[in-house]
Amino acid sequence: MAETADDPLSDDALTALLARMSSAQKVVRLDAAPASRVEKRYSVAFEDHPLYQQMKFQRGFAAFAGITSPYYRQHDARAGAVSVVEGKPVVNFASYDYLGLNGHPEINRAVAAAVDAFGSSVSASRITAGERAVHRELELALARNYEAQDCIAFVSGHAGAVSTIATLLGPKDLLVHDALIHNCVVVGAQLAGCARRLFPHNDLDALETMLAADRHRFERVLIVSEGLFSMDGDGPDLARLIAIKQRFSAWLMIDDAHGLGVLGARGRGIFEQQAVAPGGVDLWLGTLSKSLVSCGGYVVGCEVVVDLLKHQAPGFVYSVGMPATAAAASAAALALMEREPERVAQLQRQSQRFHERALAAGLNVGESWGYGVIPVIVGETVATLMLAERLLRNGINAFPIVPPGVPEKAARLRFFINAGHSDQQIDDTVDSVARELAGLGDASLKQILAR
Repeated sequence: MAETADDPLSDDALTALLARMSSAQKVVRLDAAPASRVEKRYSVAFEDHPLYQQMKFQRGFAAFAGITSPYYRQHDARAGAVSVVEGKPVVNFASYDYLGLNGHPEINRAVAAAVDAFGSSVSASRITAGERAVHRELELALARNYEAQDCIAFVSGHAGAVSTIATLLGPKDLLVHDALIHNCVVVGAQLAGCARRLFPHNDLDALETMLAADRHRFERVLIVSEGLFSMDGDGPDLARLIAIKQRFSAWLMIDDAHGLGVLGARGRGIFEQQAVAPGGVDLWLGTLSKSLVSCGGYVVGCEVVVDLLKHQAPGFVYSVGMPATAAAASAAALALMEREPERVAQLQRQSQRFHERALAAGLNVGESWGYGVIPVIVGETVATLMLAERLLRNGINAFPIVPPGVPEKAARLRFFINAGHSDQQIDDTVDSVARELAGLGDASLKQILAR
């Protein structure tokens, strides 16, 4: 391995090895080989798929380095501010349950009532199997939060975004998005067949320049950003985004999945935090799996776009409807959020405590605002994985994010703050991160080579 780069543990070295592996896959034209030779020159084994080979290599390297895979760890309890991972109690920073509502008695009662009334499934798509009152109650409550006319709730947040974009855009259109946008937006653009451009993270000058140069070439343009970016914990200037979309006759979609319940005095999202009228955003996108402690997604907008999506979006029309229990859970969680703003205030206090102490300890938290999502940027992939493993041994669960989930040299641990995290848990965690990170010098990393 040492021949691939000066430092065999660097991200560049790992990338080089993967590139060599990928280039070793030979591409052969089917029409250039006699039929009798096809079975000798082509493999139908899934084990030969380049993506699987890449995974196999990464797992082999992890085994060589003595690093346990952080993926799919078993939780043996309800995951909130604390959890039980593989039988061991941990302080948990890998849960989206920002307001600590998962398992709340009121939500549990709503779920029980829904299962008694409707069972565990609505059996088919809502367009064919019919509506349930609980679906509309949730959709109208979400529409009220964003001061919009209507809402459509999808069984999947990812599929909801993909289906919405694919329904509204086509080959003559343009989607332009922040460089750090969620995967669902990228996949939606691919399915739509529209042109796609990206602008540097939160660089609205670049967005404006891009649209000034290209807007006239397209019929419809959709601008997409996030209210609170899940990897970096920051967000855009919403008022300026609205001004740009108006200037260039575009639509604006904001993915506020991580903003709802986290931003603003009452947790209503980025528009409340920045005191911007939410009607300037054409499409509010979100998920029910964060502060609303359920499963599914939603798109909020005008009556016309919701009507269009309910009859044309493939992820809605051709997919089973959301279980009544999931809708009831989120509706109850949203009602609790509205009724108990002190939960939002507590989340924000604890988030700011973590953020301020991390900065004081010299940790790199990037551009995070310090609300809900706080990264600790390490840089190198191997060091990040080792840090996560050491913290877990100390009873702290924080998930490592490595390329391609983030840019090269930007690997990090991502800390999701919960309103239920105590001062002591936050203080001890920041101290542990700083201590363990300081112990991961070059000498520690080089110990891997002795294995």
